[in-house]
Amino acid sequence: KEHYVLVDAAERQNTIWNQIEHLAQKNKGRLRKDKRLLEEVTNLVEYPTAFCGEFSQDYLEVPAEVLITAMKGHQRYFPLEDETGELLPKFIGVRNGADNHLKKVIKGNEKVLAARLDDARFFFEEDSQIPLEDNLERLKGVVFQDGLGSMFEKVERIVRLSSLIAERLGLAAQKDNILRCATLAKTDLVTQMVYEFPELQGVMGEKYALLQGEDPKVALGIREHYQPRFSGDAVPGTIEGAIVSLADKSDTLFGYFAIGHVPTGSQDPFALRRQAYGVVQALIEKDLPFSLQDLIDLTAQCYQNITLAPEQCFALKEFILARLRVRLLNQGHSYDLIDAVLASGDDRITKLVKKTQTLSQFQQTPDFKDLLTAFERMSHLAGRTDQGELDQTVFQKADRDFLSAFQELKRTCRKQLAAGRYGQALINLAKFRGPVDQFFKEAMIMDKNPAIRQNRLTLLKSAVDVYRFYGDFGLIVGNK
Repeated sequence: KEHYVLVDAAERQNTIWNQIEHLAQKNKGRLRKDKRLLEEVTNLVEYPTAFCGEFSQDYLEVPAEVLITAMKGHQRYFPLEDETGELLPKFIGVRNGADNHLKKVIKGNEKVLAARLDDARFFFEEDSQIPLEDNLERLKGVVFQDGLGSMFEKVERIVRLSSLIAERLGLAAQKDNILRCATLAKTDLVTQMVYEFPELQGVMGEKYALLQGEDPKVALGIREHYQPRFSGDAVPGTIEGAIVSLADKSDTLFGYFAIGHVPTGSQDPFALRRQAYGVVQALIEKDLPFSLQDLIDLTAQCYQNITLAPEQCFALKEFILARLRVRLLNQGHSYDLIDAVLASGDDRITKLVKKTQTLSQFQQTPDFKDLLTAFERMSHLAGRTDQGELDQTVFQKADRDFLSAFQELKRTCRKQLAAGRYGQALINLAKFRGPVDQFFKEAMIMDKNPAIRQNRLTLLKSAVDVYRFYGDFGLIVGNK
């Protein structure tokens, strides 16, 4: 401290935050706490001294997102807002050193920021004069990915896929807006503003679209289609943004898997895990009833010279389901219950979520033990045979009773699962322990007569397969 160094990082951070909060109050402004910016500034200075600077009110004609990005990204300043959330023409910076000559420091920082904001205003004014649709041609010169064509070709695929998804969902009333949003979604990538501030992609598309008279839902969809941008980010709120986001991410995943750019271990240079997580979130939050295979098949129709081999298609589905597994784990569901449900072979994300939620709730009931016991007793022996034909000429009463009970269970469970009545299906599967126990009590499963033995093993295997409509209960730890 005697030599103007605060060694402890936590002390420096607390000092910075206390200083900038004090300055914000003094200047009748509010701060939005930005943890990453605060940590960055903490590691840029040894002896922090906060100061408050100003810039011309005229710059507030430029969208606030642009000014904030310039202040935070380029200068590491903390923007100030009024009590309504509107940006003030003031900022707080942190110098490295004591408060000597602070007025000169403030003037210097104001001058630097003014130059940044002049550039931003120029870019905004220039870009605003060019219709977004005119930028489509320029996207032909932007490579999306070697082997997957240009960004213009990607836009063509997104438009086509958005149309297919909208048709599948019966969104005739919103289709024109969805296709307009898909057409313009990437056009801000070639603007001067996004070239200078890449993090504003989508944001500037919305701003320019509104200035050029596009439907507000189309404009907001352009901004939203990049969401979720990071873990915990919101999914698109508009149907336009949601459909285009789903199409964009599905196109990216399909293409990269087709050309062999699959993440391995911790390596994910193209952020495909985030793209897959976005697909999962969109399907769940918007309750879209797509199976992953449906989505992959629709995406395949939009690629002309690229296809997925069966093993690549399987790998892509498993990759997306792995992101669903992470989401469910983060929500507090037990890993074994999740794995049991995922083993059902169902690839409808929304259905898998509801099945997992229902199974987690059912685990807390007394009937859960009956469910596991019935499954365990049958699967233990059912694994000893392949599915065979039943020979009812050697049926005994116990066989007929079990067959009747099993057929009723199968009919009932199929209807309940198809209707999404997962809780009732689990109750019926648990109640089936009664017929199972009775069958084992009245019949010798491993009968000396080969025909009788095969019948009974086939009956058990058929019943186990009904349980597997819901999931593989053998993966549940409590069953071992």
